[in-house]
Amino acid sequence: AREKAKEIMTKREEEFNIEKLRMVESGKAKIREEYERKEKEIEVKKRIDQSNHVREARLSILAERERALGMLKDEAQKRIGALIQSKKYPALLESLIAEGLIRLEGTAVNVRGVEGQANQVEKALAGAVK
Repeated sequence: AREKAKEIMTKREEEFNIEKLRMVESGKAKIREEYERKEKEIEVKKRIDQSNHVREARLSILAERERALGMLKDEAQKRIGALIQSKKYPALLESLIAEGLIRLEGTAVNVRGVEGQANQVEKALAGAVK
């Protein structure tokens, strides 16, 4: 009877150890899965952050470029305004019209000037045609 009891106890212990090992392995697998999931989340977050950083850098560059172009446009408008008022403007206008006529080589051309400069354009056109 003692041997039978000892045998039963040994069998129960073995079953308990097997069940305990199965539960431990199951717990380890769950922990591994959770760790892998969190690792993937971190990787995705890193990629999103990196993408946002690159996008912000591009937007910053575009904003700076836009600002520089605006400044360039303002400076050009100031210089053109000063050029129109200078004594060199009629000669420049004539040479620009002549250059355009040469490039178009005999094509019928309509020359239009800026509003308020019709007289200057007509004089420059007459000089450029000669």
